[in-house]
Amino acid sequence: MAQTASRTMIRRQERAAFRTRRTGRRHPLVATLMALPLAALLLVVFDGWETVATQASSVGVMLGR
Repeated sequence: MAQTASRTMIRRQERAAFRTRRTGRRHPLVATLMALPLAALLLVVFDGWETVATQASSVGVMLGR
């Protein structure tokens, strides 16, 4: 049993050595470029800015603002 545990620890260390960890934040331009296609799709599906503005206004009225 003790031999199995030591082999498992060695394998975990080997796997961890090959993994790269990303730290920090994504650049704002990259985040924007990732979000733009989804935003464009939502505008097309939900019929443009007027619908978005109407819905936002309705939610604001419902919340009492």
